[in-house]
Amino acid sequence: MKFPAFVNNYLNMKPHKKLNSWIKSFEFVKEIYFATRQFPSEEKFGITSQIRRASVSVPVNIAEGAARKGTKEFIHFLHISLGSLSELDTLILLSKELDFFNEKECEQLIEKLDIIGKLI
Repeated sequence: MKFPAFVNNYLNMKPHKKLNSWIKSFEFVKEIYFATRQFPSEEKFGITSQIRRASVSVPVNIAEGAARKGTKEFIHFLHISLGSLSELDTLILLSKELDFFNEKECEQLIEKLDIIGKLI
């Protein structure tokens, strides 16, 4: 990601922003928001909301864990992020079954989830 200098200074102060798992999951959230724009409007408060909240949960929990003092607490928040990845896996597969995603979109999103999971 390329940011202006003042943003880079701010980013350097936060430990989670140096983690590849946070960077990739942050990018994934943006991708999910763009991808779910095509979902039916009647799903706004259903699967669209759920898939977006689950995607946001991943980098948010990585960030919260990284801000904690101990390793044990950090690991706890990483486990929460992994749980959100599992939730996303299910929601993406369900979205494909409901024809909200095509096969290729589904495969690409699942592949990115797998990479994020390995980074975590």
